[in-house]
Parts: sequence; structure tokens; C-alpha cells
Amino acid sequence: MRTQRQFLDEYRKTHRNPTNVWVHTICVPVIFFASFGLLWSVPIGLWLGIAAPAAQWVNVATIGMLPILAFYFRLSFATGLEMLAVAALCALACVALRTVGSMPFVWGCATAWVLAWLAQFYGHYKEGAKPSFLDDLLFLLIGPIFVLDKHGLLAGVRTKTA
Repeated sequence: MRTQRQFLDEYRKTHRNPTNVWVHTICVPVIFFASFGLLWSVPIGLWLGIAAPAAQWVNVATIGMLPILAFYFRLSFATGLEMLAVAALCALACVALRTVGSMPFVWGCATAWVLAWLAQFYGHYKEGAKPSFLDDLLFLLIGPIFVLDKHGLLAGVRTKTA
């Protein structure tokens, strides 16, 4: 498997245009959270017989994050911890935001997801390069750490280039 540095170096090749980087800085976290929120809305805890309120924590998002976090931990223990913290913040935000009701939450996540992806494709249009994930789906997981790295927030070894 490629190293974190190799993934980020490859990702940077199609993320140099300032507009594209700016769009990614905003839209990658929005897409990450909106995806998490949509998956959070698919409960499986009650189906498994887990009693409320613990059941709300067992859903497609929390179960789906397990292999994703394994990927991040394989890249770097520090990156794994950082993305675990990001996932935990997403989970807490989902719990807080679902108090407005499940359908407004789902529609809000779906709307944010669609708009952020449209902006991402605009950024790549300005870049003049197709998104990295079209060649390798793992790059969908590199976007969040690219944004953290680009702004000096990635835990562990710094890979940011000038």
C-alpha cells in the first residue's frame, strides 16, 4: 500500500489551482459531514435489538467508519487518531442536529452533499484536471487529510509542501 506521503503527493498533482484548493477546503469537510449524516440516518441499532438511547449510536455511519478508520490508522497512527476525532465530532453533531427532526436533517445533508459536489467539480474544471477519485476510489479518503495537511492541521509527520 502507498504511504500517506505518496497519497498526498499524488493528490496534490490535481489540486494546485487556488480556486480548486479553496473549494476543497470548504467542500471536502461539508461532503464528509453530509455523507456521515446521511449514513447516520440509516439506523441499525434497533434492528439488532439494542435498546434506546444507545441504539442511535449504531448506524451505517458508525459501522461504516470502522474500515475507513482502519485505513487511516494504517497510513499513520496519528492520522487515525485525528480522523477518529473528526468522526466523533461528526457523530456528536448528528445527535445535536437531529433534534430538529430526522427529515429536515436528512434533506439538509442531502442538499449540502449535492451542492458541495457540484462546487468540487467546478473546482476541478478551474484546475483543468479530473478528480483523483475517478482513477482510484481511495482518493475519496485522501481529500479530508489533504485539507488538514494543506492548512497545517494534519497530526503526526507534516507532509505539507510550500
